Amino acid sequence: MDFALSEDHLAVQEVARGFAEKKLKPRAEEFDAEAKMDRDLIKEMGDLGLMGITLPEQYGGGEMDAVSYVLTCEELSRGCTSHCGIVMLHNSLYGFPLVKHGTEEQKQKYLPPICTGENIGVFALSEPGAGSDAASITTTYTETDDGYVINGNKIFVTMGSMCNNALVFAIKEKGGGPKAISAFLIDRDTEGFEIGANEKKMGFKASPTTEFAFMDCKVPKGALLGEEGQGFKIAMSTLDGGRISVGAMSLGIAQEALDIAVKYSQEREQFGKPIAAFQAIQFHLADMSVQLEAARNLVYKAAWLKDVGQPYSMAAAQAKLFASEMATSVTHHAVQVLGGYGYCSEYHVERLYRDARVTELFEGTSEMQRIVIARGLMPRK
Repeated sequence: MDFALSEDHLAVQEVARGFAEKKLKPRAEEFDAEAKMDRDLIKEMGDLGLMGITLPEQYGGGEMDAVSYVLTCEELSRGCTSHCGIVMLHNSLYGFPLVKHGTEEQKQKYLPPICTGENIGVFALSEPGAGSDAASITTTYTETDDGYVINGNKIFVTMGSMCNNALVFAIKEKGGGPKAISAFLIDRDTEGFEIGANEKKMGFKASPTTEFAFMDCKVPKGALLGEEGQGFKIAMSTLDGGRISVGAMSLGIAQEALDIAVKYSQEREQFGKPIAAFQAIQFHLADMSVQLEAARNLVYKAAWLKDVGQPYSMAAAQAKLFASEMATSVTHHAVQVLGGYGYCSEYHVERLYRDARVTELFEGTSEMQRIVIARGLMPRK
C-alpha cells in the first residue's frame, strides 16, 4: 500500500496551492463581503488547466486523474471555496456527464469553453418539492416534431446567474418515476428560459445560487443528453463523483482553519505564556488534526477507487459524509481556539465556519449519505 503522491500529483498540488495563496486568499474576505466572483480569475484558472483538469485533452482539458482533481480542489478551497466551486462544477457536475453521455457534437460545442473558463456550465436538478427525493421532480418535457418543450422550476442552482449553459433534468410525465426522467443541455439565451434572483446565504457567498424558470422553453432534438429516460441514472452517477469533490473542498476548509488555529495559539499569550502551552488548547488542535487526517484518507481512497475503475459510490458517500461533518467540527474548534477573535472576520475562521456548513448539504445531505452507505452494507436480494 503506497500513500506517496506521484511527481505529477505534487506538481498539480503546487500549481493549485500557489494560485490559492497568491490570487484567492488575499481577496477571500472581499469575495465574501461583496458576494461576487472574479471572472478574470476564473479564466486564469482556465489558463492553468484547472477548469478542465479531468476533462479530455482533445476538448482542451488536462485529462488528469481523480487524485489530481482532489488535490486541486483541496488547495483552492483553502483560498476561496466559491472559486473552488466553479472548478468542481466544470469537472464534475457539468463536465463529467457530458464526457460520459454526450454526442461528439455536444462535446465539441460545450467542453472547450468550460475548460478555458470562457463559459460556465451548471447542473440543475433540485426543485422546491424535490431535493433529496430527486425522482419526484415536476419540471416536465413534452416531445414535439423538432424537439422538446420544457416547463417548470429549479432551485439552488450553483453559479446559476453566471451560467452560459445548463444541464437540466425533466420528467416526461409527473409521477412517472425515475425511468421517465431525461437530461437536456439548454443554452442561457433559449426563449422561455428565465434566471431568477440570487439567494442570500449563510456562507459560500461569492458563488451565486439561483432559481431557474422554464416557460414553454423550446429546445432542439440535439439538446437531449444521452438517451431518453436515462436522466435519473445520469444524475445519480454524476453525484457520486460530486461527493468526492465536496469531500476535497471540506479538506481544504479544515486545513486552513487548523493552520490558522495553530499559528494563533503560538502567538496569543495569556497568563504569561502562549496559549499553545495549555493542554486545553493542545487537545483542540490534536482533535482537529486527527479528524482531518482521517477524512483525507477517506477522500483520497474514494478518488483512487475511481481512478482504478473500481466501484466507488459507497466510498464517495463515506468520504463526503465524514469530511463534511469534519469540516464543520474543525472550524468550530478553530473559532473556540481563537476565542472572541475567532468570531470576528479578521482571522477568517468565522468565514471558514460558515462555508463549511454547506458541505453537509451539497450533493446530498448527510442523512442521504447515511442511507447510501447503509444500503451498500445490505446484500441485494
